[in-house]
Amino acid sequence: MYRAYWAIPRTLKTKAGEQVNTVFGMASMLLHILRTEEPTHMILCFDAGDETFRHQENATYKEGRAETPDDFYVQIPRVMQLVTAMGLSHVSDKQYEADDFLCAYARAGEANDMKVTIVTGDRDAFQLATDRTRIAIPHKGYLQAEYLGPAEIEAKYGIRPDQVAAYKGLVGDSSDNLPGVIGIGPVTAADLLQRYQTLEGVYENLADIRPAVRAKLERDREQAFFCQRMAVLICDIPLHPTLEEITLHDLPAQNIIDFFAQTEFTLLTRRLREFCSTDYGKKIFAAMDVSQQHLFVGAVEQKQMALF
Repeated sequence: MYRAYWAIPRTLKTKAGEQVNTVFGMASMLLHILRTEEPTHMILCFDAGDETFRHQENATYKEGRAETPDDFYVQIPRVMQLVTAMGLSHVSDKQYEADDFLCAYARAGEANDMKVTIVTGDRDAFQLATDRTRIAIPHKGYLQAEYLGPAEIEAKYGIRPDQVAAYKGLVGDSSDNLPGVIGIGPVTAADLLQRYQTLEGVYENLADIRPAVRAKLERDREQAFFCQRMAVLICDIPLHPTLEEITLHDLPAQNIIDFFAQTEFTLLTRRLREFCSTDYGKKIFAAMDVSQQHLFVGAVEQKQMALF
Protein backbone atom coordinates (compact mmCIF):
# COMPACT_ATOMS: atom_id res chain seq x y z
CA MET A 1 0.00 0.00 0.00
CA TYR A 2 2.75 2.41 0.95
CA ARG A 3 4.58 1.72 -2.30
CA ALA A 4 1.36 2.33 -4.24
CA TYR A 5 0.75 5.59 -2.38
CA TRP A 6 4.06 7.06 -3.54
CA ALA A 7 3.95 5.55 -7.03
CA ILE A 8 0.67 7.16 -8.10
CA PRO A 9 0.11 10.95 -7.99
CA ARG A 10 -1.91 12.02 -4.95
CA THR A 11 -3.99 14.17 -7.25
CA LEU A 12 -5.83 11.05 -8.46
CA LYS A 13 -9.38 11.48 -7.17
CA THR A 14 -12.90 10.46 -8.11
CA LYS A 15 -15.35 13.01 -9.44
CA ALA A 16 -16.75 13.26 -5.91
CA GLY A 17 -13.28 14.23 -4.64
CA GLU A 18 -12.26 10.96 -2.96
CA GLN A 19 -8.49 10.43 -3.13
CA VAL A 20 -7.80 6.98 -4.59
CA ASN A 21 -4.17 6.93 -5.69
CA THR A 22 -3.24 4.18 -3.19
CA VAL A 23 -6.26 2.10 -4.18
CA PHE A 24 -5.48 2.45 -7.88
CA GLY A 25 -1.83 1.56 -7.34
CA MET A 26 -2.72 -1.53 -5.32
CA ALA A 27 -5.29 -2.70 -7.84
CA SER A 28 -2.87 -2.20 -10.72
CA MET A 29 -0.07 -4.08 -8.95
CA LEU A 30 -2.30 -6.97 -7.89
CA LEU A 31 -3.58 -7.47 -11.42
CA HIS A 32 -0.05 -7.31 -12.78
CA ILE A 33 1.22 -9.78 -10.17
CA LEU A 34 -1.55 -12.23 -11.04
CA ARG A 35 -0.90 -11.92 -14.74
CA THR A 36 2.89 -12.15 -14.42
CA GLU A 37 3.21 -14.90 -11.80
CA GLU A 38 0.09 -16.95 -12.65
CA PRO A 39 -0.11 -18.43 -9.12
CA THR A 40 -2.46 -21.22 -8.10
CA HIS A 41 -2.49 -19.87 -4.52
CA MET A 42 -2.12 -16.34 -3.19
CA ILE A 43 -2.31 -14.50 0.13
CA LEU A 44 -1.66 -10.93 1.26
CA CYS A 45 0.09 -10.58 4.62
CA PHE A 46 -0.46 -7.41 6.67
CA ASP A 47 0.98 -5.94 9.86
CA ALA A 48 -1.77 -5.61 12.47
CA GLY A 49 -0.30 -3.24 15.05
CA ASP A 50 2.49 -2.48 17.48
CA GLU A 51 2.08 -5.27 20.06
CA THR A 52 4.12 -8.04 18.44
CA PHE A 53 6.64 -10.01 20.48
CA ARG A 54 9.39 -7.83 18.96
CA HIS A 55 7.73 -4.67 20.29
CA GLN A 56 7.40 -6.35 23.69
CA GLU A 57 11.13 -7.12 23.74
CA ASN A 58 12.17 -3.71 22.41
CA ALA A 59 10.05 -0.68 23.31
CA THR A 60 11.74 1.43 20.61
CA TYR A 61 11.29 -1.15 17.82
CA LYS A 62 10.47 0.63 14.53
CA GLU A 63 10.46 4.05 16.19
CA GLY A 64 11.91 6.94 14.22
CA ARG A 65 10.27 6.08 10.90
CA ALA A 66 9.09 9.00 8.79
CA GLU A 67 5.56 10.07 9.62
CA THR A 68 3.04 8.56 7.23
CA PRO A 69 0.78 11.17 5.59
CA ASP A 70 -2.83 11.26 6.77
CA ASP A 71 -4.14 10.94 3.21
CA PHE A 72 -2.54 7.48 3.08
CA TYR A 73 -4.36 6.15 6.15
CA VAL A 74 -7.81 7.27 5.01
CA GLN A 75 -7.45 5.07 1.91
CA ILE A 76 -6.74 1.84 3.80
CA PRO A 77 -10.44 0.90 4.22
CA ARG A 78 -10.91 1.32 0.47
CA VAL A 79 -7.90 -0.89 -0.19
CA MET A 80 -9.38 -3.60 2.02
CA GLN A 81 -12.65 -3.26 0.10
CA LEU A 82 -10.61 -3.85 -3.05
CA VAL A 83 -9.03 -7.00 -1.59
CA THR A 84 -12.49 -8.28 -0.64
CA ALA A 85 -13.92 -7.42 -4.06
CA MET A 86 -11.10 -9.33 -5.73
CA GLY A 87 -11.78 -12.39 -3.57
CA LEU A 88 -8.17 -12.53 -2.36
CA SER A 89 -7.18 -14.07 0.97
CA HIS A 90 -5.35 -12.00 3.57
CA VAL A 91 -3.93 -12.56 7.04
CA SER A 92 -2.75 -10.48 10.00
CA ASP A 93 -2.30 -10.94 13.75
CA LYS A 94 -1.24 -8.55 16.51
CA GLN A 95 1.33 -11.06 17.78
CA TYR A 96 3.22 -11.39 14.50
CA GLU A 97 4.46 -9.22 11.66
CA ALA A 98 3.56 -9.66 8.02
CA ASP A 99 7.07 -11.03 7.38
CA ASP A 100 6.46 -13.86 9.85
CA PHE A 101 3.41 -14.91 7.85
CA LEU A 102 5.47 -14.74 4.65
CA CYS A 103 7.81 -17.23 6.32
CA ALA A 104 5.03 -19.53 7.52
CA TYR A 105 3.23 -19.70 4.18
CA ALA A 106 6.45 -19.99 2.17
CA ARG A 107 7.65 -22.96 4.19
CA ALA A 108 4.21 -24.57 4.03
CA GLY A 109 4.16 -24.05 0.27
CA GLU A 110 7.55 -25.71 -0.09
CA ALA A 111 6.41 -28.62 2.06
CA ASN A 112 3.52 -29.07 -0.37
CA ASP A 113 5.82 -29.15 -3.41
CA MET A 114 4.99 -25.61 -4.54
CA LYS A 115 7.18 -23.00 -6.15
CA VAL A 116 6.87 -19.85 -4.02
CA THR A 117 7.23 -16.21 -4.97
CA ILE A 118 7.40 -13.69 -2.12
CA VAL A 119 6.59 -10.18 -3.31
CA THR A 120 8.18 -7.67 -0.94
CA GLY A 121 10.75 -4.92 -0.69
CA ASP A 122 11.75 -5.96 2.84
CA ARG A 123 15.22 -7.50 2.96
CA ASP A 124 14.32 -9.54 6.05
CA ALA A 125 12.58 -11.88 3.61
CA PHE A 126 15.90 -12.67 1.90
CA GLN A 127 16.46 -15.28 4.63
CA LEU A 128 13.56 -17.25 3.10
CA ALA A 129 15.11 -17.72 -0.34
CA THR A 130 15.70 -21.35 -1.34
CA ASP A 131 15.82 -23.38 -4.53
CA ARG A 132 12.00 -23.33 -4.44
CA THR A 133 11.36 -19.85 -3.01
CA ARG A 134 12.38 -16.61 -4.67
CA ILE A 135 11.93 -12.98 -3.61
CA ALA A 136 10.36 -10.59 -6.12
CA ILE A 137 11.11 -6.93 -5.42
CA PRO A 138 8.59 -4.67 -7.17
CA HIS A 139 9.94 -1.92 -9.40
CA LYS A 140 7.83 0.47 -11.48
CA GLY A 141 4.57 -0.99 -10.25
CA TYR A 142 5.80 -4.56 -10.81
CA LEU A 143 6.56 -3.90 -14.47
CA GLN A 144 10.23 -4.57 -13.74
CA ALA A 145 10.22 -6.96 -10.79
CA GLU A 146 13.66 -8.03 -9.57
CA TYR A 147 13.86 -11.74 -8.73
CA LEU A 148 16.32 -12.92 -6.11
CA GLY A 149 17.11 -16.51 -5.19
CA PRO A 150 20.03 -17.72 -3.03
CA ALA A 151 22.60 -17.18 -5.81
CA GLU A 152 21.39 -13.67 -6.61
CA ILE A 153 21.35 -12.66 -2.94
CA GLU A 154 24.89 -13.93 -2.42
CA ALA A 155 26.09 -12.18 -5.59
CA LYS A 156 24.47 -8.87 -4.63
CA TYR A 157 25.11 -8.77 -0.87
CA GLY A 158 27.94 -11.24 -0.30
CA ILE A 159 25.92 -13.38 2.13
CA ARG A 160 23.76 -16.49 1.95
CA PRO A 161 20.08 -16.45 2.94
CA ASP A 162 20.89 -18.30 6.17
CA GLN A 163 23.26 -15.44 7.09
CA VAL A 164 20.73 -12.62 6.68
CA ALA A 165 19.79 -12.41 10.36
CA ALA A 166 23.46 -12.37 11.40
CA TYR A 167 24.11 -9.68 8.78
CA LYS A 168 21.30 -7.58 10.28
CA GLY A 169 22.83 -8.17 13.70
CA LEU A 170 26.05 -6.56 12.46
CA VAL A 171 24.79 -3.72 10.24
CA GLY A 172 21.45 -3.17 12.00
CA ASP A 173 18.30 -1.95 10.29
CA SER A 174 17.44 1.74 10.48
CA SER A 175 13.87 1.11 9.29
CA ASP A 176 13.28 -1.04 12.39
CA ASN A 177 15.34 1.19 14.68
CA LEU A 178 17.87 -1.60 15.24
CA PRO A 179 21.42 -0.18 15.38
CA GLY A 180 23.47 -3.37 15.12
CA VAL A 181 27.18 -2.81 15.69
CA ILE A 182 27.82 0.92 15.35
CA GLY A 183 30.46 1.52 12.69
CA ILE A 184 30.12 -1.85 10.94
CA GLY A 185 28.91 -1.40 7.37
CA PRO A 186 27.67 -3.84 4.71
CA VAL A 187 31.10 -4.58 3.23
CA THR A 188 32.72 -5.36 6.58
CA ALA A 189 29.72 -7.39 7.74
CA ALA A 190 29.73 -9.49 4.56
CA ASP A 191 33.49 -10.03 4.86
CA LEU A 192 33.19 -11.17 8.48
CA LEU A 193 30.41 -13.63 7.66
CA GLN A 194 32.27 -14.99 4.65
CA ARG A 195 35.23 -15.75 6.92
CA TYR A 196 33.43 -16.91 10.07
CA GLN A 197 30.01 -18.00 8.72
CA THR A 198 27.85 -16.97 11.70
CA LEU A 199 27.60 -14.17 14.25
CA GLU A 200 28.67 -16.67 16.88
CA GLY A 201 31.64 -17.54 14.70
CA VAL A 202 32.61 -13.88 14.43
CA TYR A 203 32.66 -13.48 18.21
CA GLU A 204 34.53 -16.74 18.72
CA ASN A 205 37.34 -15.39 16.54
CA LEU A 206 37.67 -11.83 17.83
CA ALA A 207 41.38 -12.31 18.38
CA ASP A 208 41.88 -12.75 14.61
CA ILE A 209 39.97 -9.60 13.67
CA ARG A 210 41.82 -6.31 13.19
CA PRO A 211 41.77 -4.13 16.31
CA ALA A 212 39.57 -1.28 15.03
CA VAL A 213 36.77 -3.67 14.02
CA ARG A 214 37.29 -5.88 17.08
CA ALA A 215 36.77 -2.90 19.40
CA LYS A 216 33.41 -2.11 17.78
CA LEU A 217 32.30 -5.72 17.99
CA GLU A 218 33.28 -5.97 21.65
CA ARG A 219 31.52 -2.73 22.49
CA ASP A 220 28.21 -3.69 20.87
CA ARG A 221 28.23 -7.46 21.42
CA GLU A 222 24.89 -7.57 23.27
CA GLN A 223 23.30 -5.27 20.72
CA ALA A 224 24.48 -7.44 17.82
CA PHE A 225 22.91 -10.63 19.16
CA PHE A 226 19.72 -8.77 20.08
CA CYS A 227 19.37 -7.36 16.56
CA GLN A 228 20.02 -10.80 15.10
CA ARG A 229 17.22 -12.25 17.22
CA MET A 230 14.85 -9.47 16.13
CA ALA A 231 15.58 -10.24 12.47
CA VAL A 232 14.85 -13.98 12.62
CA LEU A 233 11.42 -14.67 11.13
CA ILE A 234 8.94 -16.99 12.84
CA CYS A 235 7.79 -19.84 10.61
CA ASP A 236 5.79 -22.13 12.90
CA ILE A 237 2.53 -20.15 12.87
CA PRO A 238 -0.76 -22.05 12.42
CA LEU A 239 -2.12 -21.19 8.98
CA HIS A 240 -5.52 -19.54 9.04
CA PRO A 241 -6.53 -19.51 6.23
CA THR A 242 -5.04 -22.83 5.17
CA LEU A 243 -3.19 -23.44 1.92
CA GLU A 244 -6.29 -25.05 0.47
CA GLU A 245 -8.36 -22.01 1.38
CA ILE A 246 -6.06 -19.59 -0.47
CA THR A 247 -6.40 -21.42 -3.78
CA LEU A 248 -7.27 -19.03 -6.61
CA HIS A 249 -10.48 -20.03 -8.30
CA ASP A 250 -13.81 -18.43 -9.08
CA LEU A 251 -12.53 -14.93 -8.35
CA PRO A 252 -15.55 -12.61 -8.63
CA ALA A 253 -14.73 -10.69 -11.79
CA GLN A 254 -18.10 -8.91 -11.76
CA ASN A 255 -17.50 -7.67 -8.20
CA ILE A 256 -14.16 -6.28 -9.29
CA ILE A 257 -15.78 -4.56 -12.27
CA ASP A 258 -18.37 -3.04 -9.93
CA PHE A 259 -15.66 -1.82 -7.55
CA PHE A 260 -13.72 -0.28 -10.42
CA ALA A 261 -16.92 1.47 -11.51
CA GLN A 262 -17.35 2.96 -8.02
CA THR A 263 -13.77 4.22 -7.97
CA GLU A 264 -13.88 5.23 -11.65
CA PHE A 265 -10.93 3.03 -12.66
CA THR A 266 -11.83 2.83 -16.35
CA LEU A 267 -8.32 1.84 -17.39
CA LEU A 268 -8.21 -1.05 -14.93
CA THR A 269 -11.66 -2.21 -16.02
CA ARG A 270 -10.35 -2.58 -19.54
CA ARG A 271 -7.24 -4.39 -18.31
CA LEU A 272 -9.32 -6.79 -16.25
CA ARG A 273 -11.60 -7.68 -19.18
CA GLU A 274 -8.55 -8.36 -21.33
CA PHE A 275 -7.01 -10.44 -18.53
CA CYS A 276 -10.16 -12.55 -18.20
CA SER A 277 -9.84 -13.58 -21.84
CA THR A 278 -6.37 -15.10 -21.34
CA ASP A 279 -5.91 -18.81 -20.67
CA TYR A 280 -4.85 -18.14 -17.07
CA GLY A 281 -7.63 -15.59 -16.57
CA LYS A 282 -10.19 -18.16 -17.64
CA LYS A 283 -8.90 -20.53 -14.97
CA ILE A 284 -9.14 -18.17 -11.99
CA PHE A 285 -12.03 -15.80 -12.73
CA ALA A 286 -15.74 -16.55 -12.58
CA ALA A 287 -18.00 -15.36 -15.38
CA MET A 288 -18.67 -11.62 -15.23
CA ASP A 289 -22.23 -11.49 -16.54
CA VAL A 290 -24.48 -13.09 -19.13
CA SER A 291 -23.06 -10.91 -21.89
CA GLN A 292 -19.56 -12.27 -21.30
CA GLN A 293 -18.14 -15.43 -22.81
CA HIS A 294 -18.31 -18.36 -20.38
CA LEU A 295 -15.10 -18.54 -18.38
CA PHE A 296 -13.70 -21.92 -17.43
CA VAL A 297 -12.57 -22.26 -13.82
CA GLY A 298 -10.02 -24.93 -13.04
CA ALA A 299 -6.64 -25.69 -11.52
CA VAL A 300 -3.23 -24.82 -12.88
CA GLU A 301 -1.11 -27.94 -13.30
CA GLN A 302 2.12 -26.40 -11.93
CA LYS A 303 1.40 -25.38 -8.36
CA GLN A 304 2.71 -21.94 -7.51
CA MET A 305 2.01 -19.51 -4.72
CA ALA A 306 2.44 -15.76 -4.51
CA LEU A 307 2.88 -14.01 -1.15
CA PHE A 308 2.44 -10.25 -1.09
